[in-house]
Amino acid sequence: METVLITGGAGFIGRFVADELLARGNKVRVLDSLIEQVHGDVERPPLLNDEVELIRGDVRNGDVVAKALKGVDSVVHLAAEVGVGQSMYEVERYTSTNDVGTAVLFEKLIDQPVRRVVTASSMSIYGEGLYRDADGKLVQDAERKGLRDGLTNWEPVDAEGRPLEAVATPEWKRPNLSSIYALNKYVQERTTHIMAAPYGMEGVCLRLFNVYGPGQALSNPYTGVLAIFASRLLNGQQPMIFEDGEQRRDFVHVSDVARAFADALTLPQAAGGTFNVGSGHHRSVREVATELAQAMGKNDISPQVVGKARIGDIRHCFCDTTLAKEQLGFEATQDFQAGLAVLAEWVAQQTAEDKVEKMRAELDKRGLVA
Repeated sequence: METVLITGGAGFIGRFVADELLARGNKVRVLDSLIEQVHGDVERPPLLNDEVELIRGDVRNGDVVAKALKGVDSVVHLAAEVGVGQSMYEVERYTSTNDVGTAVLFEKLIDQPVRRVVTASSMSIYGEGLYRDADGKLVQDAERKGLRDGLTNWEPVDAEGRPLEAVATPEWKRPNLSSIYALNKYVQERTTHIMAAPYGMEGVCLRLFNVYGPGQALSNPYTGVLAIFASRLLNGQQPMIFEDGEQRRDFVHVSDVARAFADALTLPQAAGGTFNVGSGHHRSVREVATELAQAMGKNDISPQVVGKARIGDIRHCFCDTTLAKEQLGFEATQDFQAGLAVLAEWVAQQTAEDKVEKMRAELDKRGLVA
């Protein structure tokens, strides 16, 4: 049994990780600033397990971090501002919380080292996923050009204008950082690997794909796409889809993600590694919006396809799960349709303030919608 600190552990993923660690016999302490955009005005999130010790504080505050680390054996580092779109105009806020916060954590770990730190990274660091060209060659640096010029064909093409085929993205693909959020997550990842070993610790990074499940912040328009769609549907509004809705993503249930974090904390072969965490299946965003509407009994509400792109978004990226399966024995087990049904049941019991139009207006005002 260990005492595990989860930074940002009062959030959606953190609560599930806490439950998983408690079920495995650990003690759990959470450090979380409980920002209003995610949690609303609460002293303690109602879904946070009663057995969790909660310290309310900012990961950038060295004194608070030092206090949170006392008596801790290992750390799960989830604390981060999340959202590609918002990161493109609240640059200081994202960089301060994500990069400086991680720096403060590791600086305090110098004096209070732990056995292992597992940091949440993101599939966003890949930018566009891996592609294959017409000659069968793999393309790591696919780009879309001219989004601001009214592009109607959203797909990346090669230098000769030929279409590229999206394939599953493995960990060895070169990063292609297309948003401030992606840059932040890459810095968190590299900081973990650079700082852990010299101070006698083990570092592990998990690149999360699109995590979904009950308990997401439905009133945060910059959170996971399924939560944003659910909020719109709950309020009788059409899910807003950028581009043409055919962009493809990998959706992985939060219970599988929690299991991956718990395994990454303990398995010897995880030390020093960076692993994708996804389902290994991909779906179009339009397909997912339609399926969620059906699960919520909102078959009469079809998605609103806006035909414009957000700067910083990518076309296709889905998960190659080979490395996590071979080295960690990890496979996602949650069926997507069953997961949607549980999500829909939970959403039906919630209220949500729909802020999507406000989010769209913020992006439009700054020229971040092509």
